[in-house]
Amino acid sequence: MAKKPAKKAAPAKKGSVKKVAAKGSAAKNAPIKKKVKKKVLKKAAAEKRPVDKKSPIQKKKVAKRARGPKEVRLKAYWGVFNQTMRRVALFEFNERKKADQKAEELTKSGKSPHFVQPVKEQIVE
Repeated sequence: MAKKPAKKAAPAKKGSVKKVAAKGSAAKNAPIKKKVKKKVLKKAAAEKRPVDKKSPIQKKKVAKRARGPKEVRLKAYWGVFNQTMRRVALFEFNERKKADQKAEELTKSGKSPHFVQPVKEQIVE
């Protein structure tokens, strides 16, 4: 079979100018960008939010990641406890001798033994 000869393009009319552009060029995409930009502007006006007119498409705001809990500050104390682990008295950390004396007094006066143990409590700021 013989190949058919290619058809010649018809000459353009005087009143119309036809632009020839490569695939994906800016000339082809320009009208689409304008339409998208108008839609974005209308949408932003409806939502009452500021618009960046330079970018044709508005990006959605990304939710920030939740941070972990803040550091909890602890303070050490000496606690006097009974046999059932119920705290009877609380002393500053530098008052260990007073805590020991209190434990001895409570042990002698009551039937159950009392003891001293370190306690850490959260500092409220």
